[in-house]
Amino acid sequence: MISGLYAVTPDEADTDLLFTKVAAALQGGIRLLQYRNKRADHKLQTQQARAILPLCRQYQVPLIINDSVKLCLTLDADGVHMGADDGNLAEVRAKLGQAKILGVSCYNRFELALAAQQAGANYVAFGACFASSTKPAAPVAHLSLFDQAQSQLTIPAVAIGGITLANAPQVISAGANAIAVINAIFSATDVKSTTQQFTQLFQVQS
Repeated sequence: MISGLYAVTPDEADTDLLFTKVAAALQGGIRLLQYRNKRADHKLQTQQARAILPLCRQYQVPLIINDSVKLCLTLDADGVHMGADDGNLAEVRAKLGQAKILGVSCYNRFELALAAQQAGANYVAFGACFASSTKPAAPVAHLSLFDQAQSQLTIPAVAIGGITLANAPQVISAGANAIAVINAIFSATDVKSTTQQFTQLFQVQS
């Protein structure tokens, strides 16, 4: 399930605009969607996630909630994505149950990925793979991590951070099961067309 193009929402205050962009990304062929809005309060986060959840259901694309187990369970979304330091992962897994997806950011540290897998994560994410405007101070994750993940992990590895149409093939070739993209999709003039171009990269590589 965790493969291909993984879209992560931008910090967008306008729910209608966010809905329109998410719809276009879904039409373009994303395989997963993470709702993330670091600038929104809990009320707006709930409103926005509730608005886009039926869209994800329509396209049979899992909706992952960033950081909030509470919001995930309230909406009955498909899972959560946590930072490696955002609480006890085994406790998060227990709260979610086994049916929901648990993703974990492991930055550039493979030992965190091993620990996340042990705690019941369904996937791990490494990044920033390239310079990222979303997290400019993020540590650089070397692409060799994905080769390591292929040989030592039994769960998928997701690449994130500064990924564009130009550099995405490098990450896919390195062994990433999925690529997570924010700005390259949602800041595009044509979200659907850009999304389609990303999804075609996986078809070329496969």
